[in-house]
Amino acid sequence: MAGKDYRIATIPGDGIGVDVTVEACKVLDRAAALHGFGLKWTEFDWSCERFTETGAMMPEDGVAQLSAFDGIFLGAVGFPGVADHVSLWGLLIPLRRAFAQYVNLRPVRLLPGTTSALAGRSADELEMVIVRENSEGEYSELGGRHNKGQPGEFVLQESVFTRVGVERIIRYAFELARTRVGRVCSATKSNGLIHSMPYWDEIFAEISAEYPDVHSEQCHVDALAARMVQQPERLDVVVASNLFGDILSDLAAAVTGGLGMAPSGNINPPGEYPSMFEAVHGSAPDIAGQGIANPVAQVLAGAMMLEHLGETACAQAVRDAVEQVLAEGSVATPDLGGKSTTAELGDAVAAALG
Repeated sequence: MAGKDYRIATIPGDGIGVDVTVEACKVLDRAAALHGFGLKWTEFDWSCERFTETGAMMPEDGVAQLSAFDGIFLGAVGFPGVADHVSLWGLLIPLRRAFAQYVNLRPVRLLPGTTSALAGRSADELEMVIVRENSEGEYSELGGRHNKGQPGEFVLQESVFTRVGVERIIRYAFELARTRVGRVCSATKSNGLIHSMPYWDEIFAEISAEYPDVHSEQCHVDALAARMVQQPERLDVVVASNLFGDILSDLAAAVTGGLGMAPSGNINPPGEYPSMFEAVHGSAPDIAGQGIANPVAQVLAGAMMLEHLGETACAQAVRDAVEQVLAEGSVATPDLGGKSTTAELGDAVAAALG
């Protein structure tokens, strides 16, 4: 709606998350102004640095603080000295689950001016979206470590697959496919995981029968990884469990130009709670603060946020501006073969908006 102000919580996080979030917010502010609405940012310092100072990634009422926002814009979390499971379970997973962000949406495509790790592939062949289940599956707290320090020491890590969880993510994938080419491939491993994946396959078959207009198939995740490299043109929408989707989306990003180009959204489809948008890449502490990080993934995550908020024309304008700058090639960060800074690339995209 023209003239509306959206309340956005921004969590720059750690490392280059801080660097790229600054540039993305600059681009999004410019785009919003040109399309007649505003973005009201509120910044939160929730990060590994906060953890080292206070013992917590975010305050106890963190979920309550964010609940009134229209969207959450996350940089990246993770830093040496803080274990990865601490940053993940201390911030990302609690927010994803508290706000029922059960869809992790990861679109990937070969952008102009970028080079794929796959030789001889065109942009048309390297364009797909990973629909990752984001609230259960293999990423479960159930289990434990037993007989610690003893010869019989062992750990148990349980997976959780509910009918509600599996049905809704697969149905989301089919609905998305109807707006695209019309193909859904399900990642499975039912030849090795005797309970969870046959259950997933069973529900996939049930739901695929409801969508006769959408071509559906299932593929073992290892074979699917090979297909992503050898025959990426056969893929459109890939739906996968939490773990499989996590791995496959990183592979998909790698073959379409690298993690520095890949955005993602943690989506609450009904809109009952705020959704959260972030780049796929991590915090890259080795280059943090040097002004050389590529902000494109974060900018594109912002475009996903705008689209989710209903500002589709503005979202497309941001994507078009990114593609224009990348195609021209005169402003490029070192990962793209250039010598430009993070801020220079951000400035160029903002300028390309008009």
